[in-house]
Amino acid sequence: MNNISISRLLMLPLILLTVVFLPACKKDTGAPPSITGVRNYVASPNDTLLTSLAPNGQWVVITGVHLQNAVQIEFDGVPAAFNNALFSSTSAVVQIPAIEFPTIDTNKLYTVKYTTTAGTTTFPFKLGPAAPTITAISNVFANPGDSCFILGTNLVLVQHFSYGGTNITSFRSSPDGTSLGFVMPAQTANQQVVIATKTGTATFQIVATPTITAVSNENANPGDSVYVFGTYLKNIQTLTFAGANISSFASSADGSSVGFVLPTLTQPGPVSVTTPFGTATTFYNVNDIATGAIANFEWSGQFGWSWWGGASLKNGSPDFPGNSSQYLTLKTSILSSGEGNTWSNYALLMGSAQWVPTAHLGDPPGNWAFKFEVSIPNGWNGGTFDIQSGLGTYIARWEPWQVSATTTAPYSTKGWMTVTIPLTSFRAKDATLGDGEGAPLSAITDLTGSTGANSCTMYIHNYNASSTATGFYGAFDNIRVVQIKQ
Repeated sequence: MNNISISRLLMLPLILLTVVFLPACKKDTGAPPSITGVRNYVASPNDTLLTSLAPNGQWVVITGVHLQNAVQIEFDGVPAAFNNALFSSTSAVVQIPAIEFPTIDTNKLYTVKYTTTAGTTTFPFKLGPAAPTITAISNVFANPGDSCFILGTNLVLVQHFSYGGTNITSFRSSPDGTSLGFVMPAQTANQQVVIATKTGTATFQIVATPTITAVSNENANPGDSVYVFGTYLKNIQTLTFAGANISSFASSADGSSVGFVLPTLTQPGPVSVTTPFGTATTFYNVNDIATGAIANFEWSGQFGWSWWGGASLKNGSPDFPGNSSQYLTLKTSILSSGEGNTWSNYALLMGSAQWVPTAHLGDPPGNWAFKFEVSIPNGWNGGTFDIQSGLGTYIARWEPWQVSATTTAPYSTKGWMTVTIPLTSFRAKDATLGDGEGAPLSAITDLTGSTGANSCTMYIHNYNASSTATGFYGAFDNIRVVQIKQ
């Protein structure tokens, strides 16, 4: 009994010490948080103290005291996801959340609000978008009262907006800040857009210099409808096609195309469009089946076809009206998975020809394009046309029925049309991704060889795991490689 009493007496000071220190421990862990700074989350010496930041999913370190036991952390009023395992009493590692600035409470802008089980603190921190930029105007030809958009980046937190010298007081930013919607005011002589936000000012000249991106059929017949595609193709003053003046034409409402009936042409030449804002002229000629020809299937021209494969030579057919010269047709049944190759019934085989002149083999591949005319009378859905030179290393894949990564739609043409495939679309074969899905072409000679001359094969292949929805029936003409820009 005496021994037990002595043990209890010896333990009494320890119990008293525990009682004394318990309030102190509770006071330390229960204090509200306090923030002293926000640092970059990278290894020293780059873990610098931050005073401002444009949100882009970065990780940061919040420093201070009593930061453990966080229950909510808000940047500009937007809650961030976090993991308390990354926190200590003096630091918290957290990722900046995605912030849609047009939707936030601007009273909470430039703040970090930190809440723990013991309290809340707010710290001033300039977290906001970068300075605005303006890249385009959706429709400079919009009439007063029409809806219009300024396109660019960081078009949020707008404090001042003027269009053509007129102050715009009613506008709306898109959630991602890439557009600013407004109602077009009356036009003035001022030709400038000014947008000032909390982070900077952007100016943009109101110009509508036309551009030409494509021609529906570069080798059409007189009387055919032809369309020139591009931007700002409105208020046209002059339009020429292969040297012929086009006096009657119609522009689309948004200026993305202009259409006309082709007159009789006497020579090759470029397409040129002039508006009050400037002139756009193609670098290449239209009405030209000779320049850069690999195969135009004409006896007196660059015939090109190797008399092999699944194609047939035609000269006029009710299925392919609008072409009075010779061309190749190809017809397949529904293709099973993996069906199609460079021979037999699936291919157009052309002999060696000069793809690119030797003087231009050092040009950037994007300056040149593979072109052909095609006519597809029936809906085609499934099966890829591969285009390759005799080297076989790089392939361009033509899949006009592929609307998106997950959506397809039957594709057909209204008569003949021109297909333009920049040489940058030729990609290497990849062991994992497949044909034409690897690295892009970086040098023309990787496609053509050192002389710029090589053979050409166009063939259909089904890369899908299931059969194609349809077979293919179409005609090809005027296969060529031409320079499209300098």
